[in-house]
Amino acid sequence: MLTSRFEQAFLYACRLHGQQRRKGAGTPYIAHLMAVTALVLEHGGDEDQAIAALLHDAVEDQGGRKTLGEIRARFGERVANMVAELSDSDTTPKPPWRERKRAYLAHLPHASPDVLLISLADKLHNARAILRDYRALGEELWPRFKGGKEGTLWYYRELVNIFRQVYGGYLVDELAAVVSEIERLAES
Repeated sequence: MLTSRFEQAFLYACRLHGQQRRKGAGTPYIAHLMAVTALVLEHGGDEDQAIAALLHDAVEDQGGRKTLGEIRARFGERVANMVAELSDSDTTPKPPWRERKRAYLAHLPHASPDVLLISLADKLHNARAILRDYRALGEELWPRFKGGKEGTLWYYRELVNIFRQVYGGYLVDELAAVVSEIERLAES
């Protein structure tokens, strides 16, 4: 059951990300946060996980450690710990892309099942968006990603491999299928 805490988290996420847009597409960023949260709830996540899903990019994109402190004060230690684990950077400027991604990949096998569900939902939604945009834009898509085509494909392949080892299930199978389709189209 979702309580007023979830409503407060949704409003807080809207305040943090309200002016932010998704790379390239221009979609309001909150749509991504809502989609990730929906996947978490649809796959058994509890209210704290749903709140962490809404706020999973807040530290990276909207204020770093200060924002993490606000999340801890508003939503508690468990939510803050999940958001911290889901963040690949809490500093500005961010470390180099590949360095951040390698560290995130190295962390995943040690993450809690709560964090793995949110991370998997996030990566699945991102991969779906990449596939949709690649179908529309073709090779013009890749410059919007710091890792470019090769780096982005490497990262998603590695994510699939790790999630298969540490989590499994339907969402991993779907992520694998989406990534395989992206790779198939990119090779054409």
